[in-house]
Amino acid sequence: MKKKLRSLNVFFAGEMFDIKHLIGNAYLAEAIYEKSHGRYLCVLPQDLDPRGTTPRTIRDHHIRSLVGCDLALFNFDGADLDSGTVAEFMLAKFADIPSVILRSDRRGAGGKPSQWNPMANHYPRTAVLSLDGLGAYKAILKRRHRKIDEVSRLAGQHSSADAQRLCDDIAASVVRAFDRLRDTEPVMPRHLREEVYNWLSLMPALRGKEKPLRREFEGFLELKVQRSLL
Repeated sequence: MKKKLRSLNVFFAGEMFDIKHLIGNAYLAEAIYEKSHGRYLCVLPQDLDPRGTTPRTIRDHHIRSLVGCDLALFNFDGADLDSGTVAEFMLAKFADIPSVILRSDRRGAGGKPSQWNPMANHYPRTAVLSLDGLGAYKAILKRRHRKIDEVSRLAGQHSSADAQRLCDDIAASVVRAFDRLRDTEPVMPRHLREEVYNWLSLMPALRGKEKPLRREFEGFLELKVQRSLL
């Protein structure tokens, strides 16, 4: 009998402050799960339930969720990158978490990661997927439909179907990138990983007692080692 592969948790980092972000995040996360046949289970930031609503409580919960995940996906869309997403990306690199950077914004897209600040470039165990989302949507629209009037397009839900097709294509690309990344060798030396994860439990000044925090992060490390990620 073929052994069933265990799902790996993916921290899904990106904006979540308006309906477009919420819908886009949710559909892409679900499409990634479907396209990977359950291999990759995205942890959506909008679905996290921190014990409290203060900015620091939310920050602490996101940090612990991120470090506890196996992989990470970072949305680098927009004329300016979301500062919270960039901060989470840097923390993922400190923890040597395999990461995918996704940009679907046509402004500066084209396969080169030079459209954002170079300080966010060239980190190991990181795949950059940069594409022209609007251009790809237009290509799907042209390929799938003859010219129809706007009433028929809205009533037939053609626009949402085309957007979903685009999202499915992006999800498939993300899954392929994760498949490649999970086979990459860790950058963090074995003799340093315990010290690094102990430091990660202290460095952000998370609220809580030191010993329980250290044990929590040691647990994160142990699971990553068991899953051959570190």
